[in-house]
Amino acid sequence: MTIAVDHALGRSVTVSVSGEPLFSYVYAPDTQQWESPKPYLHPIRTLAGDLVSLYRPHDHVWHKGIAWSLPHVGDHNFWGGPTYVHGQFYVQKPNNGTAAHRAVTELSATDRTATLVHELDWTSQQGEPVISEQRALTATVVDDTNWVLVFETRMTNVSGGTLAFGSPTTKGRENAGYGGLFWRGPRSFTGGTVQSPDGIGADDLRGKRADWFAFRGRHDESGRSSTVLMVDDTTNPQHPPQWFTRSAEFACLNPAPFFSEEVDLPDGESLSFRYAVVVSAGDHGDAGTRTLAELGRDALSAPRKTA
Repeated sequence: MTIAVDHALGRSVTVSVSGEPLFSYVYAPDTQQWESPKPYLHPIRTLAGDLVSLYRPHDHVWHKGIAWSLPHVGDHNFWGGPTYVHGQFYVQKPNNGTAAHRAVTELSATDRTATLVHELDWTSQQGEPVISEQRALTATVVDDTNWVLVFETRMTNVSGGTLAFGSPTTKGRENAGYGGLFWRGPRSFTGGTVQSPDGIGADDLRGKRADWFAFRGRHDESGRSSTVLMVDDTTNPQHPPQWFTRSAEFACLNPAPFFSEEVDLPDGESLSFRYAVVVSAGDHGDAGTRTLAELGRDALSAPRKTA
């Protein structure tokens, strides 16, 4: 298997394996402002060619494949859509910020690995600076069935004041602590199996702490299965995180570092996070899924790409 990178300059990077697209990373999207424009990965496929991401679903149009999305950063919404306000539920406010691509600093590929490093500027809806970010994505083909994405971010507060990172739960909504690296799965995965190190379940696992979670789903048309597993790096703030997950309404996974506790970031200081996302063809059962988590941990043992 050979990895190739196609760079649509100023727009996106597509990574292919043996001529078949694996994923696209759209770093300069044409997203509407109220959806909080930000880079995203979509489409994302297994090495068998099955699609394991969903773009702009009608129920939550700001969900886009895999994206680094934060609903409460001070007064800013970098998630998209309305903002949770306790006592009023969700309110559309003029606070939908943008995470805008500034520059690609590295783009490389070997036989089995592709790496992209770029810089971003996070601004308020009014155009004021909030965060300066360095982000790295490294995709590695492990074998004929599995590939792993390592996502890294280093965010520096440039707002001029302390930023509180939180979630709807830290603002008063029970068990709705989403925010961070968020994956939205295909429609056919609805009702699929969620697995943590402690066992299998579904929505009942939301809010549990663990270093990894997996989602095992089945595809329409082909009837094949796929697995998406996310591993939280041991150095991440609030490790192991609480997880936001759904299965009954739709498929999603999200290691949420600010699920139930805000983290303050003073002006000029930085926060760093790192994750591995294992994308696997097939359903490998309970024991086999645990083995996939080891692939993610192995990927996280590599040196960081962000400073």
